[in-house]
Amino acid sequence: MEDFSTLRISMIQSHIVWEDVEENICYYGELLRRLKGKTDLAVLPELFTTGMSMRTKDLSEPNDGKTIVAIKRYARDYGLAVTGSFMASDKGKYYNRAFFITPDEQEFFYDKRHLFGMAGEDEHFSSGTKRLIVDYRGWKICFLVCYDLRFPVWSRNVDNEYDVLIYVANWAESRKKVWKSLLQARAIENMCFVCGVNRVGVDAGEFKYHGGSQIISPKGKKLFDAGEKEAKTVTGIIRRSDLEKLRTKFPVWKDADKFQLIVE
Repeated sequence: MEDFSTLRISMIQSHIVWEDVEENICYYGELLRRLKGKTDLAVLPELFTTGMSMRTKDLSEPNDGKTIVAIKRYARDYGLAVTGSFMASDKGKYYNRAFFITPDEQEFFYDKRHLFGMAGEDEHFSSGTKRLIVDYRGWKICFLVCYDLRFPVWSRNVDNEYDVLIYVANWAESRKKVWKSLLQARAIENMCFVCGVNRVGVDAGEFKYHGGSQIISPKGKKLFDAGEKEAKTVTGIIRRSDLEKLRTKFPVWKDADKFQLIVE
């Protein structure tokens, strides 16, 4: 019987070739190949095939398009789950869509809820209305995207409904302190492991990205860090016993306020 007491998570912090879907699929495919036998879950940055482009009509794809077809192949061939986000088209609308693909090619999707209006994302993409929590290897994992990090109500972990919270991002270097602070806050308030994966490099709009990908413990301690500005893959192991011990010894989740979130 497989041991699900631990989970190996690989943060793939790297550059994104601007608006070149095929090149990015091949590039990240090679990075995934190198992880064969070394991890359970590989996390790619937000919009890993295009960068933070707004050319939705030209670059978006359906769920059965080239990006997800390739990710399914990589997940199957290399024996690992893969998550990230891509530019999706669905019934005449466009979404910044997170995906989670398992080694047996099961697929799950989440559409970014909070669109970054200051960059015009809300003018080109539609907002999602439902969260995604997936049970993988005995771990319940919630997947969110970039700007979602600023809105704690959306990530609220009611009655420990998830164990791991993952954010994929294109988070600008000018706000790197906020990125680190909020990752830590989300881990503490939700009593869960948090993994945030951000890209590096400079995009066509000359926005700089610092990386700063991290895995944070439920106590808010930085466990694994990919550093800044460098393209790097870092694999960390998280342990269920650490989570269960804290939730039993210090059960603040039992005293959380009850409320209903209305999504329009």
